[in-house]
Amino acid sequence: MIRLDNISKQNGQQLLFIEASAALLKGEKVGLVGPNGAGKTTIFRMIAGREQPDEGQVSTDRGISIGYFSQDVGEMSGRSAVAEVMDGAGAVSAVAAELKALEARMSDPDATDFEQVLERFGEVQARFEELGGYALESRARETLAGLSFSQEMMDGDVGALSGGWKMRVALARILLMRPDVMLLDEPSNHLDLESLIWLEAFLKGYDGALMLTSHDREFMNRIVDKVIEIDGGNLTTYSGNYEFYEMQRAQNEKQQQAQFERQQAMLAKEIKFIERFKARASHAAQVQSRVKKLEKIDRVEPPKRRQTVAFEFMPAPRSGDDVVALRNVHKRYGDRVIYEALDYTIRRRERCCVLGINGAGKSTLLKLVAGTTKPDAGTVALGGSVKMGYFAQHAMDLLDGDRTVFEALEDSFPRAGQGSLRTLAGCFGFSGDEVEKKCRVLSGGEKARLVMAKMLYDPPNFLVLDEPTNHLDMATKEMLIAALADYEGTMLFVSHDRRFLAALSNRVLELTPEGIHRYDGGYTEYVARTGQEAPGLH
Repeated sequence: MIRLDNISKQNGQQLLFIEASAALLKGEKVGLVGPNGAGKTTIFRMIAGREQPDEGQVSTDRGISIGYFSQDVGEMSGRSAVAEVMDGAGAVSAVAAELKALEARMSDPDATDFEQVLERFGEVQARFEELGGYALESRARETLAGLSFSQEMMDGDVGALSGGWKMRVALARILLMRPDVMLLDEPSNHLDLESLIWLEAFLKGYDGALMLTSHDREFMNRIVDKVIEIDGGNLTTYSGNYEFYEMQRAQNEKQQQAQFERQQAMLAKEIKFIERFKARASHAAQVQSRVKKLEKIDRVEPPKRRQTVAFEFMPAPRSGDDVVALRNVHKRYGDRVIYEALDYTIRRRERCCVLGINGAGKSTLLKLVAGTTKPDAGTVALGGSVKMGYFAQHAMDLLDGDRTVFEALEDSFPRAGQGSLRTLAGCFGFSGDEVEKKCRVLSGGEKARLVMAKMLYDPPNFLVLDEPTNHLDMATKEMLIAALADYEGTMLFVSHDRRFLAALSNRVLELTPEGIHRYDGGYTEYVARTGQEAPGLH
């Protein structure tokens, strides 16, 4: 369906692709992987026809429709979310617009071409029916409901929605369109667990060709059957899911390292012979022969090492056994009751993940515990010797835009040595000159990493984390999971990342209208016991 043939592309000084080739075939579900800045979005833009390669060509089969979801959703306002989604439904939305215009002409008493308009209306109406137009609104509502929209949000002005919800509207447009080829650039960003699982089921049932990027390992693993990796300007194709790709890549690296070492040993032996006998006339022919042989050998390169830096916690001070106690807590927003007479205690070394349907009060619980929101009645009390660290999305907005990454760390830890702060920055993905970046130019992921670094350097003994993995790439996420696995404090967290949930929780708090249900054992045990990956989803 789509082929990239010997493409080369340069972005400023950076060479993204050098004579790279790959293909997306009918019905394939492909994961596009590679480090940040490797050119994943550029691939999407070239396939969608928004950019051209410098050399080579991108060819697509004639007549195929392509739907492209990117993080840049553009302006939306002035109509409902449902209308916005329906407007992007491909051919059917153009037919709907013509049908509306013809209806207006037919109701005009001064129209002189009523017969022709009526005839055209019949043709367009038949085409609209053939394209499933009359079911379009119900399908649009079903798609938005799957992405956790309430009826009120569907019918309200799309301009009043936050950036994250507008992303969901843009995603719903592409899903409703059901094109022959779907290009999804980070569709799992900004989704809660319920929406993510719904999207996963939708994409599994989609019969077109799909290419996607995602920082959610579990999501990627369950959907793709082929992986295209961007690495050092090349495109390498692996059959199988993401897990198989990782195993295959590790095996290939091992084989390449072994080949490299064997060749290095052979070269050393030959060079030693040449050095030893080059001055002897009796060995001149042999020396010459070996020099020529070395010139002709194709050199094996050592495998490229992906830089990953481990972060190790300094030991946190011990807290008392009762870390936080909520007693008879009431909380409502307007007419909506969130908590009524809530009683709960979190004890030392518990790692509680909070689950609940949209609007159940997951973030509210974390805000009450962190003290950023007060209960309407009742008490929230921290235990003895508790030192809390709270990570929430708004923390990223509090960074001083005029300070560099390094200065932001220095401001937080004035007594720390430069070396240890540079090591800290490196652990969280800021190496070399990146520590000199101003906070205002950092991406969402970079801001999240900086806030996380500031929070974890002098570790609290109680971590309250609201969606800590949003914006983080897979490598940083894996580093964070490894670091938190060794953390000896207490955790209360909300996350939509199932790998993060499974790796780090040893308690599940499920918020329901009847109160909190507590499950001993972590997220994996919760799924096994309830048969659901998120509340209300089987």
